[in-house]
Amino acid sequence: MSVTQQQVLDSLARIKSPRGVALTNANVLSAISASDGKVFFSINVDAAEARAWESVRAEAEAAVRTIPGVTTVMVALTAERKPGSAPPPPPQPSRGTPGVQPVHAHKPPPQGGAQSPMARQSEIPGVAAVIAVASGKGGVGKSTTALNLALGLRDLGLKVGLLDADIYGPSVPRLTGLHDKPELNGERKMIPLRRFGLAIMSIGFLVEEETAMIWRGPMVMSAVTQMLRDVEWGKLDVLVVDMPPGTGDAQLTLAQNVPLKGAVIVSTPQDLSLIDARRGLAMFKKVNVPVLGIVENMSYFQCPHCGTRSDIFGHGGARHEAEKLKVPFLGEIPLHMAIRASSDAGNPVVDSEPDGPHAAIYRAIAGQVRDQLKGVIAPA
Repeated sequence: MSVTQQQVLDSLARIKSPRGVALTNANVLSAISASDGKVFFSINVDAAEARAWESVRAEAEAAVRTIPGVTTVMVALTAERKPGSAPPPPPQPSRGTPGVQPVHAHKPPPQGGAQSPMARQSEIPGVAAVIAVASGKGGVGKSTTALNLALGLRDLGLKVGLLDADIYGPSVPRLTGLHDKPELNGERKMIPLRRFGLAIMSIGFLVEEETAMIWRGPMVMSAVTQMLRDVEWGKLDVLVVDMPPGTGDAQLTLAQNVPLKGAVIVSTPQDLSLIDARRGLAMFKKVNVPVLGIVENMSYFQCPHCGTRSDIFGHGGARHEAEKLKVPFLGEIPLHMAIRASSDAGNPVVDSEPDGPHAAIYRAIAGQVRDQLKGVIAPA
């Protein structure tokens, strides 16, 4: 059963804004995307009013979920301070409709100071440890590393999940060869797809591969939160999260939602990549996430014909950086056609060539990660 924009608007018309106006008449709704049972939109308000609108966002999401045929709903609250706007004035008595207070009056009273964003952290039921695989910039092979690291942890006897949180450029569907849509269980949670013994979820399973994800920050944060919380992960020792490159909303959302047990930084040896890797390290340290170590990807190229080694991007830069920053150096992964070809074919090298030298490198890295999670995950 297809869902139309008009059905969504009809359901939203019953929701009232903090001032008692129908949501569809409040001039806050973005364009609504509704196709294949998936509904996405945002509610755009001024930052000064954001807290009062959060309950409206939740009501809107709940209302759309009741529409027959809806399988997935993402509603983001976009709150921005208008350029040059002053801080909100103190609450004033209402002069409008009797019994309807101005929006600022909906804010809860202060409770002895600002609450830390990390106070919102809570564990994902059934998941012992969540770790992030991150990079300061794109194009360093982070997603390939995340998938093969997850497979290496699997080979060590752990129950592993993989979450593709790279909203703007999800790679996991191509890397795993999975293109099915997740189904919902009785509690309307998405059931992750399974392949290679992994529980796998990606925003790429919900949208077409060619779709441009032109989402503002709050929409990204909402999507990451839903893929963490609205997925039936089951019992996992480790959930590996493939992060988008950089140090933006998705990284902060993850750190604020769940107590990350660690982060793996992926870099190439060249200086430009290492500069960005330092930023990633600094960000995780600021939010008190342990850095499990640095991986040097595309570390060197060894000619398959003559055996000559070439350090195309330099060599040893990530190891030197790890020593300087006093974090573990996890290993070197070569630039090799077997890794690239197996990734493009949806058959990652740890699974397609389990006895090969590249699989051994990934498993060695996975072993170091597992050892640092001792005390958090059950021994294999």
